[in-house]
Amino acid sequence: MAGEFDLIRRFFTHQAPSVRVGVGDDCAVFDVEPGAQLATSTDLLLEGRHFFSDIDPFKLGHKALAVNLSDLGAMGARPIGCLLGLGLPNFNHSWLERFSAGFHALANKYDCPLIGGDTTRSEQGIVISVTVFGSVRAPFLTRASACDGDDIWVSGPLGAADVALSLLMRAQQGEALSDPEHALLEKTRSCLEMPAPRVELGLSLRNLAHAVIDISDGLLQDLSHILQASNKGAILYVSQIPVNPAINHLAPAQKRKAVLGGGDVYELCFTAPASARKKICMAGNESGLSLSMIGSITSGNKLKVLDEDLIEIQDLPSGFDHFR
Repeated sequence: MAGEFDLIRRFFTHQAPSVRVGVGDDCAVFDVEPGAQLATSTDLLLEGRHFFSDIDPFKLGHKALAVNLSDLGAMGARPIGCLLGLGLPNFNHSWLERFSAGFHALANKYDCPLIGGDTTRSEQGIVISVTVFGSVRAPFLTRASACDGDDIWVSGPLGAADVALSLLMRAQQGEALSDPEHALLEKTRSCLEMPAPRVELGLSLRNLAHAVIDISDGLLQDLSHILQASNKGAILYVSQIPVNPAINHLAPAQKRKAVLGGGDVYELCFTAPASARKKICMAGNESGLSLSMIGSITSGNKLKVLDEDLIEIQDLPSGFDHFR
């Protein structure tokens, strides 16, 4: 039977020319560009908590890395390499083959090679931990730099991942979905399971934006992190927030909850001065994205969300919290 080191050799050892020492030694060694600093982020994914057991392993490999690359994008960092920690209940060759294929495909796309990690046997489902490293230069994109009068932008449509998650949870609990719901799940599931990290856009925003965050736990919740860190308030206009076309037909309350509170989006939310609007639109075009200006930063510390009639919405949805 194949052991741990055979598993690593067969599925997770790839050549990484830009890395001095990679998989197979006690530590990885890599260079950072002169004048740059090291940015790093890590995420933990647990079976049954962060992903369903029936997910395509290729998509899981993609998402495991994508959610970390999204953090580098939010910092305007260029990916250098990543580490993978993997806990598995058993050695499943076909699962590992597809998982590693999805992981390496995204790693190759963003020049972020796997340079080390660890594997172990898990007694309670699949456990995945990914750590990414990036090279970043000042001025750094942080959550604490929003300024009065800044425009607030998002990098793409919202809501589809939350709708897919709700439908999958209902199905997992034994509820029969209707034919239209099955069709809706087919249209939205890839948004949940194959998010696209906005690395190129983050690099383009480094000298344009003030504060940036990726939307992992919901637009309102993640924007609130910027406001709290910057000691600012904001006004958002629901009519300007981009909605994924697949969910446009849903009831207004359901759609609003998904767009304002739904997580697993991994679009960037950022603030920038009005003087940067033209260059920001150009950056979006160069990244193949349609950026949307959805509000503005204000003094004080209140977040106001105005509906289509410019009336403040009082009952706002909350974002995701593991311990709430």
